[in-house]
Amino acid sequence: MEALRLPESLTSRLPGRLGEREKAVVSVVRLHGVISAATGPLPRSVINAAALEKTLVRAFAPERLAAVALQINSPGGSPTQSALVADRIRGLAEDKGVPVLAFCEDVAASGGYWLACAADEIFAHPTSLVGSIGVVSQGFGLDGLIERFGVQRRLYTAGTSKARLDPFLPEKPEDVAWLRGLQDQLHEMFQHWVTERRGDKLKAGAELFTGEVWTGAKAVELGLIDGLGTARSVLTERFPDAEQVSVEGRKPLLARLGLGGAPAAQGATSADLLLGVTQAAEIRATWARYGL
Repeated sequence: MEALRLPESLTSRLPGRLGEREKAVVSVVRLHGVISAATGPLPRSVINAAALEKTLVRAFAPERLAAVALQINSPGGSPTQSALVADRIRGLAEDKGVPVLAFCEDVAASGGYWLACAADEIFAHPTSLVGSIGVVSQGFGLDGLIERFGVQRRLYTAGTSKARLDPFLPEKPEDVAWLRGLQDQLHEMFQHWVTERRGDKLKAGAELFTGEVWTGAKAVELGLIDGLGTARSVLTERFPDAEQVSVEGRKPLLARLGLGGAPAAQGATSADLLLGVTQAAEIRATWARYGL
């Protein structure tokens, strides 16, 4: 008696032993936004370790995992969150024994490039903006403004260094020197991370740690990236038999029902709305550094 044969179009969709062969998987994780521990004013507008934990675990979970791809579009942000996310990616990659490939989109600068260096290989479009290996701090001096309106700043501290760089007090040279000392330490850590991850791929003698930003076309010459190309083109060529699966964080229930996106949600106070506007302005300003 002849055994029943199912058509390939059906068996290819059957799980486990029922199908002839289960496809390998390339998990694709999108890292889009400013890197910050704070929750963004819009869903998925920031990158941080807490928000990405479940997504990264799911990305490295498939049994027939061939690789993990990171689609990075970030102007940077918090050094600590950049390092935490990058360390988590490296830990999962080493546990699973799979390669990680990063793909820079509009920009992978500062902390965005820190994330890219978590990958074993980095690719970019020729027009992508890559690099900015440096540290920046920003703020405002508002002491003249409150004086103009007759407002007195009353600040009480225990500890001479507790109110450094208060925007409502005149700037002190020793406070600026202290800040620059911190920046130098963070910059050294950034350089060490890039050198550790990129090694002898970096172009010898090139000044790569000045905070400069380059196009993808120039970055490949400097050894900051490994090649030019998009995620789809490179992954299709490298893993032709694998299925590319997008892995995203789960939206809150109300957002999935279309009820959680109102900018002025019921119950929000004026302080909440002001905080949201301020966060949106800061995020916008970070992107604007790169003309985006």
